[in-house]
Amino acid sequence: MTNRLLCRKQMVVDVLHAGQPSVRKTEIREKLAKMYKVTPDVVFVFGFATNFGGGKSTGFALIYDTLDYAKKFEPKYRLQRHGLYEKQKQTRKQRKERKNRMKKVRGTKKSKVGAASKKVHHICNISLLHLNLTMHLSWLWSYFIELLLMDFI
Repeated sequence: MTNRLLCRKQMVVDVLHAGQPSVRKTEIREKLAKMYKVTPDVVFVFGFATNFGGGKSTGFALIYDTLDYAKKFEPKYRLQRHGLYEKQKQTRKQRKERKNRMKKVRGTKKSKVGAASKKVHHICNISLLHLNLTMHLSWLWSYFIELLLMDFI
């Protein structure tokens, strides 16, 4: 079946291997790549189960149009099996700190916890506040704000 939304062909694969052990996934990938005239790096096979008594295995195969689409739509664990994705090693302490930071936020913000946060320059915000207040408030307030700015600068 052709799935145009995900730019791939997807199919159920039946492998007959009478009198032999189950066939390796790399062999199935190469055979499917040859049949569909693509390179083996865009073919992903998974979920194979051998029937009781042997002789036949059934699984699933995906053939992407390009390698870029495969990297975009395939889960990271399957890309890692093909050597297309390198998982970053984290120390135990880093994992624990990230877990505790994630407890403090909700929803989709949890995915952004690991990324570096942008630093906000409070001095600029206070100086803008200072300009607004000097226009609208008396000289006493402006003097007070200037004293506050002296502490920040």
